[in-house]
Amino acid sequence: MVTIINYKQRQKEDGSTFYVLEVQGGIEMVMSQTTNQFYATSKKASISSTFDELTCQALIGTQMQGSIIKQECAPYEYTVKDTGEVIVLHHRFVYSAQEPGAKNTVKQQVSNSFATDMESFSKNGKHIEFA
Repeated sequence: MVTIINYKQRQKEDGSTFYVLEVQGGIEMVMSQTTNQFYATSKKASISSTFDELTCQALIGTQMQGSIIKQECAPYEYTVKDTGEVIVLHHRFVYSAQEPGAKNTVKQQVSNSFATDMESFSKNGKHIEFA
């Protein structure tokens, strides 16, 4: 599960604006490489949206199915806020609609959930109303 924690306004190349939702995964315990002590952290990612600002505000706190995964990408420079050190990264964190370890069910057709229940129809062709 991920939680929508914030939103930000972004600008397209043509000058128009849109909003991205910031999502955060669950708590993870990570061991420090320098102190060998554990610390709590969570991964964050952004999701583009078609929502207006009021809708984005209303969605804060909403939990959604899915997880945040590490995805390889073209190298880019990142400045560490605390130290000012510039490092080169080859990954980014992105939202995935499937939970970690779950089989990929996202691509199943939605129409599968609309199977007709033949028992719900009258077998003699007459409509019966229930009070």
